[in-house]
Amino acid sequence: MDELLAEQRRLEKDGSFKTAIKDVDKTLELLQAARDAIAADPSSAAITLAKLQTPVQQAFEGINNDLKKINKAQKSYDKAFSKKFDQKKAVPMPPNDPLAPHTSLINRAIAMHLLREGQFGVASTFIEEANAHPPSISSTRSFDLHQQQAWEQDFADGTLKSEVLQRQFSDMYYILHELRTNENLQPAIEWARKNAATLESRGSNLEFELCRLQFVVLFSGGTSGPPDADMDMDTDDDPSATQKTPPNPLDGPLRAWAYARSSFPAFQIRYQKEIQQLACGMSFYPNLTDSPYVSLFANGSAWEDVATSFTREFCSLLGLSADSPLYVAATAGAIALPKMKKYYEMKAKHKTEWSTVVEMPVEVPLPPSYYFHPIFVCPVSREQATDANPPMMMPCGHVILQESLANTSKGARFKCPYCPSESHPRDARKVFLA
Repeated sequence: MDELLAEQRRLEKDGSFKTAIKDVDKTLELLQAARDAIAADPSSAAITLAKLQTPVQQAFEGINNDLKKINKAQKSYDKAFSKKFDQKKAVPMPPNDPLAPHTSLINRAIAMHLLREGQFGVASTFIEEANAHPPSISSTRSFDLHQQQAWEQDFADGTLKSEVLQRQFSDMYYILHELRTNENLQPAIEWARKNAATLESRGSNLEFELCRLQFVVLFSGGTSGPPDADMDMDTDDDPSATQKTPPNPLDGPLRAWAYARSSFPAFQIRYQKEIQQLACGMSFYPNLTDSPYVSLFANGSAWEDVATSFTREFCSLLGLSADSPLYVAATAGAIALPKMKKYYEMKAKHKTEWSTVVEMPVEVPLPPSYYFHPIFVCPVSREQATDANPPMMMPCGHVILQESLANTSKGARFKCPYCPSESHPRDARKVFLA
């Protein structure tokens, strides 16, 4: 795969038409200049064309060389791609496609991905074409009908829901642009204050994170957007006097202190410790780098952290995950692809079949962030917990499945399989996995 990636980088570098377009533009400029010269003085046509012959010939040679370079890069990439994905060696895929009956679900995932990525024009076209060719549901399974109803509710009108989502995601990208590009916290703070009640009910700390970073920026001498109007500071109304007066090194701490007095009282109950740390850090202003609070004022990832937190909370308020489900599914599939390829090779070689279609035939190691539904495997029966067979915690703290508990206790006092403690099955408590 490294060779293919190297060829792709080479294609991106050598396969661009930018140089060829520049050479074409230069040639057009030469021809236009010659045309203007001849139009101004027709008697100079012969001399002008004679002078034009060599530059134009060199320009065409340069364009041909540019195109040869592009063609060579494309052929090299095609060769590497064909070598890596040889159709003759391709592993046959299973005859039954589990996603075939779920066209509405796939269309909805694609449409939502395009909208949340800001590709509004592409999303609109995709929704129109999907509505022009709606999936035909051959069966009456409730899951298929639910998919179709979800698609119709969100996108069947072609515009209503998608326009609402487009406006919402436009606001999100504007705020993210201000955070990451302009380092302006004001739009994000205004959004957080507007949705403060909802964020508070969710236990979110986004508003405080934004205000804390605003405090740090002001403390460091920046502005990060217009400061609050109620800052208790004297200003000079004479612009010329302002230009002549050298900046006061205490302006930053004073502005931060004024901002803290106006913004932090709303957070003093929940974030008292964090506010006290910021206040203590101000006392080390002359030598902040050697203070125990330097990490609060010199965090290189602070802007990206608040941008990530904002994206997560914004999507959560829309009932969406922070990461695109389509991106997560595609990434997990790419991680699982090598193991699945090896499995199908072994299956074809040994002529064996997997006995179930609801489980993966092999264990695929995924990053911890890709585990969304925690599971419990009983240490006694080695079976996975289900709604009918939930995990039960005994008074000693050990957890086994309900069926294992019943088989071990037989309705009477019993000894824990993992410690000397004894208890009665009625003392066990059901465990709920969040």
